[in-house]
Amino acid sequence: MSQTTTPPAPDDPQSPPQATPRSHSSQPRRARAHPSRPGHVGTSGQNQLNPIFAREGEATDFPQNTLPDGESLPETAYQIVHDEAMLDGNSRLNLATFVGTWMDEQATRLYAETVDKNMVDKDEYPQTAAIETRCWKMLSKLWNAPDPDNSIGTSTIGSSEACMLGGLALKRRWQQARRAAGKSTERPNLVLSSAVQVCWEKFCNYWDVEPRYVPITDEHKVLDGHDLASYVDENTIGVVAIMGVTYTGMYEPVALIAAALDRIQAETGLDVPIHVDGASGGMIAPFLQPELVWDFRLERVASISTSAHKYGLVYPGLGWVIWRTVDDLPSDLIFDVTYLGGHMPSFALNFSRPGAQVLLQYYLFLRLGWDGYYKVQKASHDVAVYLAGEIGAMRAFDLWNDGTDIPVFAWQLAKGHTENWNLYHLSERLRLKGWLIPAYPMPDNLTDVVVQRIVVRNGLSLNLAESLMVDIREAVDYLDRLESPMPTEGMVSSFTH
Repeated sequence: MSQTTTPPAPDDPQSPPQATPRSHSSQPRRARAHPSRPGHVGTSGQNQLNPIFAREGEATDFPQNTLPDGESLPETAYQIVHDEAMLDGNSRLNLATFVGTWMDEQATRLYAETVDKNMVDKDEYPQTAAIETRCWKMLSKLWNAPDPDNSIGTSTIGSSEACMLGGLALKRRWQQARRAAGKSTERPNLVLSSAVQVCWEKFCNYWDVEPRYVPITDEHKVLDGHDLASYVDENTIGVVAIMGVTYTGMYEPVALIAAALDRIQAETGLDVPIHVDGASGGMIAPFLQPELVWDFRLERVASISTSAHKYGLVYPGLGWVIWRTVDDLPSDLIFDVTYLGGHMPSFALNFSRPGAQVLLQYYLFLRLGWDGYYKVQKASHDVAVYLAGEIGAMRAFDLWNDGTDIPVFAWQLAKGHTENWNLYHLSERLRLKGWLIPAYPMPDNLTDVVVQRIVVRNGLSLNLAESLMVDIREAVDYLDRLESPMPTEGMVSSFTH
């Protein structure tokens, strides 16, 4: 068995107990007791307590889609919701998601103690507001802002909101410059990769910006500055560079993109800024690839966003966005609001939102420091490289990338390997063992290419990775022994980026 540093994990991790499946109905009915049938499993559209949990008067069906007529004991309501949640399965075996699924006991306790704090109410919770500022200033320094004290940032619900704010700032700066020059502010456009995360499609749709997608190809697997001049014009508000493409985990070379924009400015006078979508890589590159120039060391990078609940290692519900300087965030996007007796600046899309995750981020910054983050990210990185090497060595597969950027990699079925099965079938076989490993088509221009992707997060140890490889080899061996093709009717990708 190979050895490597494994990420922190609970001393005694627990798997959810098994639960019996239930049926659903769109016709809920009035709750009624079944005293004569203690072993009754429950009627369609109802939740029924297992008799082992029942107290007097509790062997009752609860409607699923209508508000119950009366109250129930808190223990009863808890047990029902607890048992429903069990059916989701084991989140640590979900290798489809980037979102963190584990924090330590102290973090969980801190979460429970601070879940009632409203992050936006800075007058009522001034210490939480001060901690928020400390966090984004730490990130500003981590991302090499030229003058961290002159940068500005904020927490967000997630990296999607952070991207929306970054895009809005790009659009508003472009509008102001156009008005100052006496030019039209109609038809703004944003240049991005065809492999961009869906939040950028939403941004362009919601804020009337034309998306200009640069297609990825076998030759140019990411947006790398190639042919960028064909997409940029005087209406371009910015270019999005992705540090960790969600399809494959690959970095887009921000320095090459910036160099291409420098050449365009020299030839045309167009000064086009970059927003770096560092949803994943923003919390990987500073620790594992510190020599890689992708951040505020490049003058053309105006803003950077990241997802704290991905490789920031916090539970779901937190993102960050930081601007290179105060001037890069147009002041008219900042509102001075009166809230519960105090004045505060606000430039988030959401208003009331939880403050607990901000405190969890601060806890992790104090708990891990630079060295701790390096160790955790390096452990995930080592597991990703191990898995990519093992899968790449199998004759059934060709790697798309090798997991050496963020701890994420993808592979495709080797050409000519088989006509009897595809990666969707492999995904289904692995799901039988509890593993969630999606198969999906690549974006426009490569939609005929189907890949599978593994996201290695804190909590996927080397031992678990070795168990996964046993299951992958067994599944491939089973599929390769098929004497006729597996059915494909109705087989579609339900995976979305």
